[in-house]
Amino acid sequence: MPKFSIIIPVYNVEKYIKKCLDSVFNQSFKDYEVIVVNDGTKDNSMDIVKEYDVKTINQDNQGLSVARNTGVSKAKGEYVLFLDSDDYIEKDLLKELNKSLKNNPDIVRFQVREVYENSSDKKDYPEEEFNDLNGVEAFNIISKYHYVENASAYIFRREYFLKEKFSFKKGTFHEDYGLIPLVIMKASTVNSINYIGYNYLQRENSIMSTTNYDKTKKKVDDFYNHYKYLIEEIDKTDLDSKVFKSFISNSLILKICELNNKDYKKYKKKLIKDKVFDNLLTDTLARKIKKVIFRMSPKFGKKII
Repeated sequence: MPKFSIIIPVYNVEKYIKKCLDSVFNQSFKDYEVIVVNDGTKDNSMDIVKEYDVKTINQDNQGLSVARNTGVSKAKGEYVLFLDSDDYIEKDLLKELNKSLKNNPDIVRFQVREVYENSSDKKDYPEEEFNDLNGVEAFNIISKYHYVENASAYIFRREYFLKEKFSFKKGTFHEDYGLIPLVIMKASTVNSINYIGYNYLQRENSIMSTTNYDKTKKKVDDFYNHYKYLIEEIDKTDLDSKVFKSFISNSLILKICELNNKDYKKYKKKLIKDKVFDNLLTDTLARKIKKVIFRMSPKFGKKII
């Protein structure tokens, strides 16, 4: 059994996939397998992939969620790492992660760097590391930082992932938001290392930065449905979920600000009806004020926070 399974969904990334795979095969720690899920790519990406020693799974185009789920189902490693095919990792990432596995954690978090297409600029997001916390304790810390729900900022113990029957929701945007907070919360043991090992490419004209308003509306609809799922699932547990509910509610409130005024007003009413604003924490004066402002006007609140 390899220590790590690195799952890389591929769809029309011939411009980026070589750098991604080179970063994997240049790792200083060698006990890993690479699973490339060809999600019906229409360009020459797979011609490049064929040059590397990877396990390839071919499927019709079904999106990132299904590709990741397929990869997990075929993985053999003790831990799973989700690597997007336009991103790349630092050469010592697996070595540093392996150092953090002595307590058999369900999850290990590592740090992310933003890199930009057609620019040499970079932006690091360093954090304080921690060790041997339960999921609630870990989430309460992680939620204060950047890239909380990004699946690519963690490794997951495969047996834990399978036992809990976690899966990314098919056909949706923001599938990480709809799953990863719950995965963290339900974990028995979570570690976080301060090694900045993941380079997150900010692409021009990416699917997540589209100006197509129909897609914007779908993103908000998907976000709302993910929120409802997370609430339903966390309510099935006896975990202390105050911070969790505040985080996912805050994220949803900010998300509706992307809508035009007509749709924004409709969604604001929906969020009031669903008592989303009630979930916001009020344990400090600043949070009490923020809650009042958000309830009155999320768009105004977004501008001043």
